[in-house]
Amino acid sequence: MEYFELIKSRYSVRAYRPDPVEDDKLQNVLEAARLAPTADNRQPFQLIVVHTRGREAELRQIYNREWFTQAPLLICACGVPRLSWVRRDQRRYLDVDVAIVMDHLILAATDLGLGTCWIAAFNAEAARRILRIPPEVEPLIFTPLGYPADTPPEKVRKPLTELVRYEHW
Repeated sequence: MEYFELIKSRYSVRAYRPDPVEDDKLQNVLEAARLAPTADNRQPFQLIVVHTRGREAELRQIYNREWFTQAPLLICACGVPRLSWVRRDQRRYLDVDVAIVMDHLILAATDLGLGTCWIAAFNAEAARRILRIPPEVEPLIFTPLGYPADTPPEKVRKPLTELVRYEHW
């Protein structure tokens, strides 16, 4: 898919078909995440791929929406703080790195005809417990991964004139 068509077609999918995701598509999506740029190329992340079938009730403790477990897969993007790059003023780039990784993953999924939905409003403690995430690792973002069963809504975005400044504030 042509790049601008790809970014225009990506949307937050909130209904999924039960069809399995082919392993080669999953591997391509994960490879896109691996290739994402991170500060100082440290790659301070881990991805947890979760099969939802038979675990729906348990997984809804993480995010209690039916569509969260409709897709055959969930992906949890975790940050590993001890591996992240820190700027001289002590600004840690962990969240930025994981966001870039997830963006690559989501766009690759869209390109392959798969649906995703960026989820940050989840129960982190439930995620830690259910996915056995160690205390030194931060679960940051979830997405279902599967074939969409809905249609994209119209995108509403601010015009560039409200978002871009030239030369100074």
